[in-house]
Amino acid sequence: MKRIMVTGGLGQIGSELVPYLRDRYGRENVIVADIRVPENLEEIEPFVKLDVRDEEAIIRVIKENDIDFIYHLAAILSARGEQNPQLAFDVNIRGLYAMLEAGRKTGVERIMVPSSIAAFGPETPKDNTPNDTILKPRTMYGISKVTGELLGLYYWEKYGLDVRGVRYPGIISWKAPPGGGTTDYAVEIFYYALRGEKYTCFLREDATLPMMYMPDAIKAITQLAEAPSENLVHRTDFNVQAMSFSPGELVEEIRKYVDFEVEYRPDYRQKIADSWPRSLDDSAARREWGWKPDYDLPTMVRDMIENLRRKLGV
Repeated sequence: MKRIMVTGGLGQIGSELVPYLRDRYGRENVIVADIRVPENLEEIEPFVKLDVRDEEAIIRVIKENDIDFIYHLAAILSARGEQNPQLAFDVNIRGLYAMLEAGRKTGVERIMVPSSIAAFGPETPKDNTPNDTILKPRTMYGISKVTGELLGLYYWEKYGLDVRGVRYPGIISWKAPPGGGTTDYAVEIFYYALRGEKYTCFLREDATLPMMYMPDAIKAITQLAEAPSENLVHRTDFNVQAMSFSPGELVEEIRKYVDFEVEYRPDYRQKIADSWPRSLDDSAARREWGWKPDYDLPTMVRDMIENLRRKLGV
């Protein structure tokens, strides 16, 4: 039975990945690690408070809990990272290095390190973006993701530490709140729509970006985690495509269920979005480990509306 640690386990992806893993491997075998202690600690345990920049602390937690499998999700996301690039560098790059070193020294079996479409930049082809292409991001978050992809590959080839990752697009969830990303509008807008409030979107109406519903995000990283190593040509940099849409297209789909008002006022996040692809070529993931999403725009919106209505009581 695997003993798993999820860093950033209280974050957007971690808060939904942890229950999935606990259902599969047993609650006691999945340790939540985060820098903040949750108010509902009894519901979250087993839990450890952990600063991912502290290599000695990571090693101690791995040894004390017999960890052999890590999902390293702790990170400062794109929009928040541009507000504090020094913190983003510290957590995303120094934190990853500490995690890889701890993994190397303790002999863990595998470390999953998500990358992002932020790894791409203005020079990258925008449509059907290849898996292997130019990576020249202009954000600290993007720089940290390219660094992470290369570090993970280095530790695999140099030390045999099995590091894997998918390049996540924007993630949409009805359970977890937005985490400071450039695609947060695609979560926020549902709350405003169902409360009958006007929404001010920080991206242009036509700003098309790759997106993914949370069930597919969980499916992608866990499916890759369990893929036979001998099947993988790539390792830390898999494109995964589910859907692509603009704020205007999302609004049109939501209005099939509820009418609401939207205003577009692009801010600094629009420049970040302009540097990212509109769609991804994920043929490598499909070929090497059988990736296939379950949700498109209409099925995602319908599921979001149904679940948020129950959650909000509207």
